[in-house]
Amino acid sequence: MPVYSVMNEKIRLQKFLAEAGVASRRKAEELIAAGKVRVNGAVAELGAKVDPVHDTVTVGAKKIRRGTKLVYYMLNKPRGYVTTMSDEKDRKCVAEFFQNEDVRVYPVGRLDRDSEGLLLFTNDGEFANAMMHPSHHIRKVYRVSVRPAITDAQITVLTSQLMIDGRLTMPAEVRVIGKESEKSILEIVLFEGRNRQIRRLCEEAGLETIRLKRLSLGQLSLGRLKPGEYRELTPQEVALLKRESGSY
Repeated sequence: MPVYSVMNEKIRLQKFLAEAGVASRRKAEELIAAGKVRVNGAVAELGAKVDPVHDTVTVGAKKIRRGTKLVYYMLNKPRGYVTTMSDEKDRKCVAEFFQNEDVRVYPVGRLDRDSEGLLLFTNDGEFANAMMHPSHHIRKVYRVSVRPAITDAQITVLTSQLMIDGRLTMPAEVRVIGKESEKSILEIVLFEGRNRQIRRLCEEAGLETIRLKRLSLGQLSLGRLKPGEYRELTPQEVALLKRESGSY
């Protein structure tokens, strides 16, 4: 069954915009502060509340649809695609997979162009923010191929904290699941997923990342979804992720 936003009383304007898929709450606040949002023809101010049923909300010249369906998808992102809905460099981007959907969605977090695997998409801004917030420590499991063959000393580096953007990361969990003379296959578990964290850890350890694939996010697993395929999450899966991210 689809999940719908239930709106029968006044709510904050930025929440309405986030639930309508316009932008995250933070970005919605920026749009409001910039004077780009109108309610019933008047320029809105931060802190404004709207009646989603009776008020008319516009962003620029676009009227925002009321009662927008909230959707949640899981994509098996192939390598070679950037995690953005448009790209000024004309590179392949994940938006291509959702061209036939009626509701505009955007990615929850990101995977590097050369990374692959589980990537969520939604038009629920509150859910997206909660899933991405580092304080919620949602478990993310990756399969990573590296070379050369890993040593115990390199494993110690991979499980150490790393300074990214002026803040130490939470330690990763690392398990060797395959080892050959010139490469190793690792299972790496992150609890934050900071910018290029795994690749940076591998660089620190003197390892080359050959392949990086996200297998699971919280209790949600990629399963048998093929590269380039996506599916809508079940209400049960959405509920589990919301509980884990505290977005209820």
